[in-house]
Amino acid sequence: MRNRLGIRFLLLTLAAVFVLTATVITLVAQQGQANTPAAGQGSGGGRGRGAGAPNPLLSQPAPRLPDGTVNLGRVPGELGIWQLPYIQNMGSRQYVVGAPPAPARGDGAGRGRGAGGGGQIGGGEGGGPGGGQRGGAPSEPWVPFQPWAAAVYNYNSLNNSKYDPEGYCLPPGGPRLYATPYPMEIIQQPELKRIIMIFEGGTHVWREIHMDGRQHPKSETIKGETWLGHSVGHWEGDTLVVDIVGFNEGTWVDYYGHPHTTQLHVVEKFTRPNKGTLHYEAMFDDPGAYTKPWSVAWDIPWNATGELQEYICQENNAYLNRLTDDFGQPVISNR
Repeated sequence: MRNRLGIRFLLLTLAAVFVLTATVITLVAQQGQANTPAAGQGSGGGRGRGAGAPNPLLSQPAPRLPDGTVNLGRVPGELGIWQLPYIQNMGSRQYVVGAPPAPARGDGAGRGRGAGGGGQIGGGEGGGPGGGQRGGAPSEPWVPFQPWAAAVYNYNSLNNSKYDPEGYCLPPGGPRLYATPYPMEIIQQPELKRIIMIFEGGTHVWREIHMDGRQHPKSETIKGETWLGHSVGHWEGDTLVVDIVGFNEGTWVDYYGHPHTTQLHVVEKFTRPNKGTLHYEAMFDDPGAYTKPWSVAWDIPWNATGELQEYICQENNAYLNRLTDDFGQPVISNR
């Protein structure tokens, strides 16, 4: 952990120096992004699911538990998982709640996974995995960056997320769990006053949401900051509301590299408007990295025949063996 923290502090220092040089670069990052659907609308546009035949599950009501609570998981006797989308950039206006609509463009509709994010900061059109653009902070004026956070984000954009912690097989914490394109199961245990969420990807992690009315532990009593945070939840009608604190700084908000600090406070909302859809919303409140809270939202489709399978991120991870730092030195040493 100390080595990772040392690398992180080094990167922050390098980012601050790098952004001073980067300011002389003419940014074309304020170009409009692809004309993709707004959060919660449509089925294409970077949500890991293309347009197809009408889904009959969308016309069926959400299932319920015997006590009347909305069932966010399987019905007994049936299969099924939530097919999480691949969202590379949560700063895209496609997902940020309250962001202005995209300008009309005839060449961007349905641009595949992770589309959007503004103009370029360091390359040509489509300069990132999945065809997404790398515009950095200037292309996302609706994201309320602190200056240092904008500098780090610009650095991550210019090096195409070379140091993404998830590339090290570290878990994607916070809302990124729901933007990593592997299946998820939700298991409600009202008799135990908890909800368990199991993720096939993201290093095969699980999270527990306490539903027994407890409060968060005092910060000094939490056993260090954690990758997934401490979660407490309650129902507001048919909406599951989850409050999370206690994150470490080992994760990024998303693949594109929006940073956060240990002050991050996330409030999630889960609703199931029909059997085939899980609507997800998350508010980021991190005064260490952003000047005010900001929120994201998207829909997650139900795969009625899917099941979780084994996924081992660490196995044959050749990326780590060839990864070098900005000075050309191996990040992972064999010595």
